Amino acid sequence: MISRLNGRLIEKNPTDLLIECAGVGYEVKISLNTFSVLPDTEAIVLHTKLIVREDAHILYGFATKEEREMFGHLISVSGIGPNTALIMLSSMTPDDIAHAILSEDVASIQKISRKSIG
Repeated sequence: MISRLNGRLIEKNPTDLLIECAGVGYEVKISLNTFSVLPDTEAIVLHTKLIVREDAHILYGFATKEEREMFGHLISVSGIGPNTALIMLSSMTPDDIAHAILSEDVASIQKISRKSIG
């Protein structure tokens, strides 16, 4: 499992980035929250989660351990895949998601799916 990358930021986009670690370039999918807090400097650290599928190995990166942990919780729910989890983490912070779930704030969760569609 690849759980952390420490390297040089090569390219940064709202949905993904390229980080070079020891001469190897890793393409990493990210949330908008991670995009907004990552510095544009060369040296960065990402907390990561590797998802292995039959047709691909996809690396997801997060600015904080808390965001990575929430991603893990979200994808463990039936019907929520990695892309949906990233959309949720792009719309709300991990604390906001946890609060909405614990307080059964269905409206906040529904707003996320409406934002991603429209």
